[in-house]
Amino acid sequence: MTLSIATTLLCAFASETDFLLQIEAAQLPEQTVSRSLLTMGQSGHLARIPAQDGIGERIWLRANGLFEINYSARVTPQRIDAEIAALPALEPHLLPGETVQYLMDSRYCPADKFHAFALAEFGELGGGARIAAMAAWIAENFTYTLGISDSNTTALESFVERRGVCRDYAHVLVTLARASAVPARYVSVYAPDVFPQDFHAVAEVFLGNPEGPGGAWHLVDPTGMAAASEMATIGIGRDAADVSFLTSFGNCELLDKVITVIRHDELPREVAA
Repeated sequence: MTLSIATTLLCAFASETDFLLQIEAAQLPEQTVSRSLLTMGQSGHLARIPAQDGIGERIWLRANGLFEINYSARVTPQRIDAEIAALPALEPHLLPGETVQYLMDSRYCPADKFHAFALAEFGELGGGARIAAMAAWIAENFTYTLGISDSNTTALESFVERRGVCRDYAHVLVTLARASAVPARYVSVYAPDVFPQDFHAVAEVFLGNPEGPGGAWHLVDPTGMAAASEMATIGIGRDAADVSFLTSFGNCELLDKVITVIRHDELPREVAA
């Protein structure tokens, strides 16, 4: 299955401003990116740098006035939808070193405030079974609501409101997983069937291998809108702050954002060719 992706951003900068852009699907073993094309307006500076954990890239840009960005690509995800509930957790002392940072609190994910709730609500479950129950609990108890949250909303505030968008759902699941000693990180993806279509946010948890030692990262979407096998990863982070599609170090107004993600075999024949 191949995804056809098209993204357009139109920004306005009040003065010459530095900003970071991260909108391209990452080249990863579990997904193949082809026909990738990124075009943009005149920039005073352009430099690519590795994104968090070397997954994907960020681009340093410098612009003034109106600035349009267009990105298109075809991405073929090659990951398999794992049965999360059947996967064991790893004891913290057995975790790979690179996963340890994803046990800790971060800007939007205050896991230390959720220990008691996680134990009371999910204490009889462990590993992937607990993660699956947490995702189901969020889906059942939260209402997907546009405009109720913003870039300052934390998982604790979303938990109290029981409303939000994919960003908020992902933050809550990441926080609950960390409160249960399961490494969890925030992932920005492209996926079909997301409504309204946008950069989509999901969680990724590190769980053990039921057939032997070691473990792996597994994508989980608590909104239920996207399957792991149909996600194109853009980047990952401790929370949304690490993987924003645009981080401006000055005044920036986002005038327009249009994102289209379609399964390639669903495109009109003349477009798919």
